[in-house]
Amino acid sequence: MKQIKVLLKKHIFTLSGIGLGLLAGYLYYWQVGCVDGCTITGDPLNSSLYGGLMGGLLLSMVDDYLKKQKK
Repeated sequence: MKQIKVLLKKHIFTLSGIGLGLLAGYLYYWQVGCVDGCTITGDPLNSSLYGGLMGGLLLSMVDDYLKKQKK
């Protein structure tokens, strides 16, 4: 249990980015979407997963940058 808490604390930025990205991806599908056969934005699952991936990557880069600035 202690290892899980340490892992969560270490990757909190990435996990937050994934969560926010999932929400943003779904909101993009809901508000903009695409009915003409778009691969990513035409399906709520694809749109949410893509948003989660991009959000996780973005906040992971921000976390790395902030850690390098502390050193």
